[in-house]
Amino acid sequence: MTTITLYGIPNCDTVKKARTWLAAQQRDFTFHDFKKQGLERATVEAWLQQLPWDVLVNKKGTTWRALSDGRKASITDAASALDLMLENPSIIKRPVLDKDGQFSVAFSDAQYAAIFGL
Repeated sequence: MTTITLYGIPNCDTVKKARTWLAAQQRDFTFHDFKKQGLERATVEAWLQQLPWDVLVNKKGTTWRALSDGRKASITDAASALDLMLENPSIIKRPVLDKDGQFSVAFSDAQYAAIFGL
């Protein structure tokens, strides 16, 4: 049986689209609100084994822009990005999809159709 977890925050438009898509495809999934439920270090470490840190860190969002220049400059590798993501989950590009331990970031109809073999 397929296990699906969608990580994000409920008021994010892209997360809403992904949740709507999964529901429309009648996929059972767990939604993990990482602002309310937090994130385990092991979870983010698992993401970083498959996804580049500079894909996971959303440098286009307001959270990134609010960081000091010094803090931005200090994010240079997976280890520094990991600490930043745990400290400030809003910096993570959303949503993160976990389908049976395979991870992807962001959402588009085509991307999800490919992931789910449709």
